[in-house]
Amino acid sequence: MILNKRVSSSSLFTIFILQYLSISTIYSQINVWPKPREFSWPYPQANLLSPSFKIISPNQKHLSPAIQRYLNLILSEHYNPIIQPTVNTTTSYPPLEILTVTITDLNSPLQHGVDESYVLTIPTVGSANLTAPTVWGAMRGLETFSQLVWGNPLLVGTGLYISDRPIFGHRGVMLDTSRNYYGVEDIIRTIEAMSANKLNVFHWHITDSHSFPLVLPSEPELARKGSYGPKMQYSVADVQKIVEIGFQHGVRVLPEIDMPGHTGSWAEAYPEIVTCADMFWQPAGTAWEDRLASEPGTGQLNPLNPKTYEVTHNVLKDIATLFPEGFYHAGADEVVSGCWKVDPMVQNFLSDGGTVSQLLEIFINSTLPYITSLNHTNVVYWEDVLLDQSVKVDPSFLPKDSVILQTWNNGPNNTKLIVSAGYRAIVSSSDFYYLDCGHGGFVGNDSRYDKQNGDDSGSPFNYNNGNGGSWCSPFKTWQRIYDYDITYGLTKDEAKLVLGGEVALWSEQADHSVLDARIWPRTSAMAETLWSGNRDETGKKRYAEATNRLNEWRYRMVDRGIGAEPVQPLWCMTHPGMCDMAQ
Repeated sequence: MILNKRVSSSSLFTIFILQYLSISTIYSQINVWPKPREFSWPYPQANLLSPSFKIISPNQKHLSPAIQRYLNLILSEHYNPIIQPTVNTTTSYPPLEILTVTITDLNSPLQHGVDESYVLTIPTVGSANLTAPTVWGAMRGLETFSQLVWGNPLLVGTGLYISDRPIFGHRGVMLDTSRNYYGVEDIIRTIEAMSANKLNVFHWHITDSHSFPLVLPSEPELARKGSYGPKMQYSVADVQKIVEIGFQHGVRVLPEIDMPGHTGSWAEAYPEIVTCADMFWQPAGTAWEDRLASEPGTGQLNPLNPKTYEVTHNVLKDIATLFPEGFYHAGADEVVSGCWKVDPMVQNFLSDGGTVSQLLEIFINSTLPYITSLNHTNVVYWEDVLLDQSVKVDPSFLPKDSVILQTWNNGPNNTKLIVSAGYRAIVSSSDFYYLDCGHGGFVGNDSRYDKQNGDDSGSPFNYNNGNGGSWCSPFKTWQRIYDYDITYGLTKDEAKLVLGGEVALWSEQADHSVLDARIWPRTSAMAETLWSGNRDETGKKRYAEATNRLNEWRYRMVDRGIGAEPVQPLWCMTHPGMCDMAQ
């Protein structure tokens, strides 16, 4: 029987010609997100999937749960596409019974640079085969296979071949769990959605000035006194569960304990090691340059107090035990001189000819060697540590073989500054990848909003392209994210130093209630660009054809329990091309 419209003979001829292209245009007939690097499907066909379908694979502690998870998903999802794939579906061939998974190296660890490639073959007759060098590549292939199954009764695309691999090895999501708390189940759901989008790094910004929610065996008082309360803490068991879920989904959990700035929450347990804690962030009459913090929530560790290093070393030791990850994020963003200058010990240091940048150098020099001694072979800092205009360190304190810098300001320009200096980079430009942008300001008692008919002359805020209180306005749409080329303006050698990118969700105005919609499906846009790029085989940006594919993928994510926000009205899906800016 024919369940879907047959393709015409002329279409078949076109398909036959296009099968030799690395990314076939017939691919749009069935949706896999992110788009595979090589996809050949010369005669679009679907067979029934057997109710007794099974996956045969080797036994491995992280792979086996993934196999069971995907088997359950494949047999139970019954996704009904908004636009039905135009394929020839008959009962002339037997249902697909088996997917055989073959892995070359079962022991390759989940780390940066691990081979995530795979080859998937689904013949018209016989078993399907998934081959991969590593467990982690096999997980990517299992996700692709799951998206090739749809309907009720279940159908699976057949007569196809996929060879796939990522462009960038670091493809991540950063989530801030300090400003507002997220439950363990929210983090796990995010990791699950990341895996479905073939993302592989959950950058966990655990602590900040606002709260210290992580319970550490060596320093339990930090969470007991610095968290929002016992129900808003992450226990050792919670962390172990999150890390294990990460392994089972091929997602590394990269911890960040921000320091020496953004540490006001530490003062609840150790007030003696934190300067300017609990002070108003911008005292009346204070110039911006003399602020105590860049937003409400003051406090910075004192580099001159020996007790600082006793506590930080305990924290770092526990982090190394809890997180079996070769990368560690040491923060070091937005260190402001005003906060240190209120401390008498610092005042004496400065009066003796010291500088605030030297204070940061003292801190880095007292913590970085200890971090690397704990098997964290790569230490990530925010770009500020090298590029800040007021407080930064000499490059000699940041060895290029162990330090990675994460960009967030000034778009491609700061990426260029970092890699041209010889450092590896992770790109999180706020001009493209900050998911919290465009939601207005969160500070209260702000008279700038009380303007009924125009802003003050020369100070646009609510009108005339004002930012409405969001410093990184406007909102970053999926197309803005999709069109970002993270190696823009770099030479070939410089581009090799770009490890990949991360979207970032800072949580001043986000918590569990809006988590899914803030992240998805905009992060899916980044996921595809870092996996297979944002251009077609001719080099043209493919955002136009990506629209319907992302729309469909968003609906499938919602079907899987991810509360992704809509991309367009449903009408646009059912009227292709009618919602475009131009024909």
